[in-house]
Amino acid sequence: MPALRNPVLRGFEPDPSILRVGDDYYIATSTFEYHPAVRIHHSRDLAHWHVLGHALADGFDLRGVPDSGGVWAPSLSYADGRFWLAYSVVRTMDGDDKDIDNYLVTAEDIRGPWSEPVYLGSRGFDFSFFHDDDGTHWIVGVQWDQRPEHPSFGGLVLEQYLPDERRTSGEATVIHQEATLVEGPNLYRVGDWYHLLIAAGGTGWNHAITSARSRSRLGPYERDPQPFVLTSRDAPGAPLQKAGHGELVQTRDGGWMLAHLAARPVLHLGERYCTLGRETCLQSVHFDESGWLRLSSGGHHGALDVEIAGAAEDLDPIQDPPAWVEDFRDTIDSRRWSTLRAPLDATTADLQTRPGWLRLRGGHSTASVFDQAMLLTRVREQRATLDTVVDARPGSVRESAGIIAWYDRRGWIQLQILWDAENGRHLRVLSRDEGRTVRSDPIAVPGGPLRLRADLDGPDLRFAWAGHEDDEWIPVPGVFPAWTLSDDHGGRLRFTGMFLGMRAEDLDGRGWTADFGRTAVRFDEAR
Repeated sequence: MPALRNPVLRGFEPDPSILRVGDDYYIATSTFEYHPAVRIHHSRDLAHWHVLGHALADGFDLRGVPDSGGVWAPSLSYADGRFWLAYSVVRTMDGDDKDIDNYLVTAEDIRGPWSEPVYLGSRGFDFSFFHDDDGTHWIVGVQWDQRPEHPSFGGLVLEQYLPDERRTSGEATVIHQEATLVEGPNLYRVGDWYHLLIAAGGTGWNHAITSARSRSRLGPYERDPQPFVLTSRDAPGAPLQKAGHGELVQTRDGGWMLAHLAARPVLHLGERYCTLGRETCLQSVHFDESGWLRLSSGGHHGALDVEIAGAAEDLDPIQDPPAWVEDFRDTIDSRRWSTLRAPLDATTADLQTRPGWLRLRGGHSTASVFDQAMLLTRVREQRATLDTVVDARPGSVRESAGIIAWYDRRGWIQLQILWDAENGRHLRVLSRDEGRTVRSDPIAVPGGPLRLRADLDGPDLRFAWAGHEDDEWIPVPGVFPAWTLSDDHGGRLRFTGMFLGMRAEDLDGRGWTADFGRTAVRFDEAR
């Protein structure tokens, strides 16, 4: 029997929604404020996965949404000969208030084109579709309560969707509620039972999956007598932490697999930091003699290595490579590269003027929620390297270009080519931590293009630079705190993960540009 190694989707790939259609398996993951939105992954054997593309790409614009806002918890399903994708767009998060809009898009082919969105209301978030055996369609999700004297998570609600009228019924029923936080619901019909799979305990160290069941779609739902189907809250040393938010898929032979998120922390001074964000894992599960969902490995802790029942062993596996070189010859591959909130148009990311180079027209500052000129790739392992060639000739203190390790607007570390009257063109390391910006001493550099490199090693980040192609790398003095670029640093809710990439700034908006040449990216699981 074949086996898989968790996480199957490595790096920032949270909130997995899994689906099988024939011999093909698909997983959709959350993208929050990044563009394109909703990553779609494909596998034939459950062990080897690759990114097919994105469901929300052309024309999709998230400018203005806050950090860790944007697209939350997509739900992928298949009914009536079409793929269905529900998703939430979190537009504001301010204290007790959340402004959230929910939508549905459909497609006959998983690669698209996807339909224009159907508005599903703004009742809450984490809405997933349930297609019942009687041909009716339902959405189940979290009802948000903004009243400060009431619990914000106001229960799990079920509402019918009317496809012929392209709308919901407007009448939602609370089908489950607990004293503690519950979210991320998914509804399944197995035999005579409706099973409700629930994310519990928040998305941090206490995250978990629980379940409830009922003979009736609208309940009442009986809570599983065991407190958890899956959690790592009582195992702080387990390699997969924050385990929770899951979905079920039935394999070809009638078995069951559970897709869930988890995180692999690194240690800094004895504290845990999940710099890679939340990743996607798979576990083998079954329904026990009493009809409750259980991990096939026993207990409630997720396993790193999982045997797969019903996988296709005779298929050539395809998976995303751990290293690649980007030469900017034709197009920017959005399966590897992301931008913030909106795409970079052809005048901002120009591949034509200087063939083999990406010419970035400088954008807003790192504080902007609108137009940053930045091209980023997810960090998939705790050891990673990005090196690139930068031809940048700033002539003002308001112009700069270089490489960056990015978490969000309040957490980043970058090696930039800058200019000032005292030092001329030079390098500096700039970092921001919880709103405070620190600049290193200037580093003198020769004229012409420079090679810049970022090396991630667990909680530490180092930089180096070189002049000509054959020159040796010169380390930049200092070790920089990559552990601050994590979900767990600071007192805010943070839901994404670390990226590496390139950026250019032109704070005066005069059209200044910087060119980026051959770029190499490598992820090392161990070295």
